[in-house]
Amino acid sequence: MCRVIRTIDKITEKAALLAAWLFFSIGAMVTYEVVMRKVFNSPTIWVDEIARFVQVWAVYLASAHILKKRSLITVEMFSSSLSKGTIKVLELFSLVIIAVFSFVALYYGTGVVLESIEMGRKTSTMLGVPKWLTESAVPVGFGLLFTQVLVEISKLLRGDAVTAVEGHQV
Repeated sequence: MCRVIRTIDKITEKAALLAAWLFFSIGAMVTYEVVMRKVFNSPTIWVDEIARFVQVWAVYLASAHILKKRSLITVEMFSSSLSKGTIKVLELFSLVIIAVFSFVALYYGTGVVLESIEMGRKTSTMLGVPKWLTESAVPVGFGLLFTQVLVEISKLLRGDAVTAVEGHQV
């Protein structure tokens, strides 16, 4: 079981690293577009669409890592007055909610991708990129998130997890 957890954690780290490079590439693309447009008066037709495409992938690829690092938005108003046991129960509850939502998004996102492939949908831009290339980010990202949630639930139940409330190891 520990080997599976380590493998999933490594996949999550690799996906986050890829997401970071994708965000970097967005900056490079936009810089290229600005130079081409302002210096050479020759705007591109591809930067806007490809940068949005890459951004969608980067966000979904990073989601599991954000959960793993407990960097999701949390409300800590009452956490200092709660016991470690209560914090553990609340953390487990929130992880289960994330797992359910992730599974639903994975299930329906996969259906949308398969339908787009079957129908041959494309973007309504000059590039005409197949929509499934962008839509695939949803089931891939939520699949990673769902898997990472299962790992985090396992860690929490074993007592190896750090909760979203800073400094509370349960």
